[in-house]
Amino acid sequence: MSIDAIMTDAEHRMGQAVTKVSEDFATIRTGRANPQLLNRVVVEYYGTPTPIQQLANFSVPEPRILVVNPFDKAALDDISRAISEADLGLNPSSDGSILRCVFPELSEDRRKDYIRLARSTAEEGRVALRNVRRSARDAMQKLEDDGEVGKDEHERAAKQLEDLTANHVGQVDRALEAKEKELLEV
Repeated sequence: MSIDAIMTDAEHRMGQAVTKVSEDFATIRTGRANPQLLNRVVVEYYGTPTPIQQLANFSVPEPRILVVNPFDKAALDDISRAISEADLGLNPSSDGSILRCVFPELSEDRRKDYIRLARSTAEEGRVALRNVRRSARDAMQKLEDDGEVGKDEHERAAKQLEDLTANHVGQVDRALEAKEKELLEV
């Protein structure tokens, strides 16, 4: 393995960590309707656990209302039950063909809980980034110890790795800042 391969792998894994943090942020509820909140909801559909995205379309006609339009109207009750049981604080109402989920206003305490959750998620992302950095640094050190690369090349790559890590940590921090701002919006 070469230093270029190590760097490419590290960059790819760091990108995946940042994407995971962003996806996790999308599932943290705000006072605003967001279809991504339902990404983790799984519906028992004809005895098979199925992601809700495969069973319905979503729309947001108003800032605090999410409309779920099932492809198969027979699955309406199953989808409604899955959303209710997903512990999202949503209580879907049905008109026989679609579900409406009204997002209640968040209390100040609930907002603080969600901010705490977002900060915890961001820290998990930072830890994942540092773990990728450590494994890449160890692989580079092994290359130097085996005599496959020189000390100068190793140090130059280590500096690039630090810059790469700082860039990805910055992306996580900016995503956290945006999520906190969104949660504090009334």
